[in-house]
Amino acid sequence: MNPIKHVAIIMDGNGRWGIKHKNSRNAGHRAGLNTVELVINECIEVDIKYLTLYTFSTENWKRPKKEINFLFDLLENFLSRKINKLIKKKIKLRFIGEINKLPLKLKKQIKISEKQTAKNPGLQVNIALNYGSKNELINSIKIINKKNIKVNENNINNNLFTNKTPEPDILIRTGNTQRLSNFMLWQIAYTEIFFEKKLWPDFNVNDLRKIFKKFKIIKRNFGSI
Repeated sequence: MNPIKHVAIIMDGNGRWGIKHKNSRNAGHRAGLNTVELVINECIEVDIKYLTLYTFSTENWKRPKKEINFLFDLLENFLSRKINKLIKKKIKLRFIGEINKLPLKLKKQIKISEKQTAKNPGLQVNIALNYGSKNELINSIKIINKKNIKVNENNINNNLFTNKTPEPDILIRTGNTQRLSNFMLWQIAYTEIFFEKKLWPDFNVNDLRKIFKKFKIIKRNFGSI
């Protein structure tokens, strides 16, 4: 049976869920946080070490400004309200992406959250925020050139936003969309990908367990026979 160390998720469908149920995209983003908590708890329960959540992409800046501001406020409030709960669960938070381009208040809360959870030994939750895989790769090459070291696979890995994090075993995308949307393109070369029809707020623990069960019996060749 295949062990599961790292799960990555593209949490798609919040806006569509909000329009369908509440006539508000923002209501969908708020509802999506409940699913985040359920998934985190299940990952802790089955002893997964890393969970990476695609929260805001470099392309999401094209959305209406009001929606972007709501998303950032929602995340900031979530972190400030839930930080003690996260610490109690021994969760370590790590933010990956171009964090320096985010609003000042959110950056401060991110810094506080990372610092307060830095020594926690439990599940590491990577929040991909203002993240784009193409930018990540360009940034890695720039760092390598600046360090004047050889461009090779190992050095690229060591200078990605995800450095020191193993490649995902599983990538889940909800929302009935079958594309990768510039997410971890380098890291998922041999990741098993599961596309789910459900919108993110409708995704539940049983759906996650079914994916884990399927993954465990997949024959993973990594390029061999």
